[in-house]
Amino acid sequence: MRYTLLLHYQEAEPEELGAEVIEEAQRAFAAYARTLHEAGVLIGAEVLQPSANSTTLTMVDGRLRVQDGPFADTREQLGGTVVIDVADLDAAIRWGREAPPVQWGAVEIRPGATYTVEGVWTGNG
Repeated sequence: MRYTLLLHYQEAEPEELGAEVIEEAQRAFAAYARTLHEAGVLIGAEVLQPSANSTTLTMVDGRLRVQDGPFADTREQLGGTVVIDVADLDAAIRWGREAPPVQWGAVEIRPGATYTVEGVWTGNG
């Protein structure tokens, strides 16, 4: 079953964190990704740019609204995603508890499904 681990943590400027903290986090993420890969469960992982670089689309009265920045005004950001393929939710939780952001933020686990161009849902769907 596919699960996406949504990595939430407080957004901060690099200057606020300091080079040492950033390097430590990068090493932790690299080690985590390597461990997932070696276990054969990693489908993909992505670190997202800061939420200030995002664009949010909504429909208002039938017209497209394009908003710079994140939709939600919050101090935490969705900082990255990891997609894994494991047996069940218990296994996803075991991998999620190893994700570095669980130490300073939150890891949300959502089951996923794959939609093919033929219009067929596969996986968890």
